[in-house]
Amino acid sequence: MKLFFRLLAFLCSSCSRKYLDVHSMDLINKAGTTDELKSLLARLLDLQDFETNPRSTILLDLYFYTIQFCREQGFNREQTSAFFSIVKDVHEACVETPLPNVEECYNYFSELVFCHSIRRPPFSIDLFNQNQLVRLTDYMINTYFRHYKLYKYAFTPQVKICQGLGFLSSLSSTEAATEDSEAALSPLQEDMDETAIAEESKRA
Repeated sequence: MKLFFRLLAFLCSSCSRKYLDVHSMDLINKAGTTDELKSLLARLLDLQDFETNPRSTILLDLYFYTIQFCREQGFNREQTSAFFSIVKDVHEACVETPLPNVEECYNYFSELVFCHSIRRPPFSIDLFNQNQLVRLTDYMINTYFRHYKLYKYAFTPQVKICQGLGFLSSLSSTEAATEDSEAALSPLQEDMDETAIAEESKRA
């Protein structure tokens, strides 16, 4: 039992202002428009390549909507910083392996939220009350965990079997996504071409 509470203490301490310190939160609170907030988050979290890097784009959206949710809930700086850290840590845990781990990630999320929702110093802190705890959980279930497989696909390596060479090569998810997109668009393009030809024939 002591080990359990030591673990909770570590989780709580690691989430509090882990990624967004007081100065960062002040800047975030001053960001008045969507563009200002996204630009600020991109700079704070080293995602400046979001316009050309699909992964950075996805992460920036994830973090942007996390901040927006916190604003809608009226969270203070400490609550916003803590929940932001929880979301970021859960995402990193989910994509650290290509193997299915949604149950483990949800349990990890529950532990992080739990240690921020009860008061048992120094093991846990009550940043969030029970109603907020429910809203946090609902938000993560309806957003991140609802699209868990998409995050998994976008951020974990895809393995392709090269039968002609007889070895396995690891492709980045971006390359795999590009190949899948091209394969998926080919039949669609063919249908569009056939439709165009048919329409031209009717006109003739």
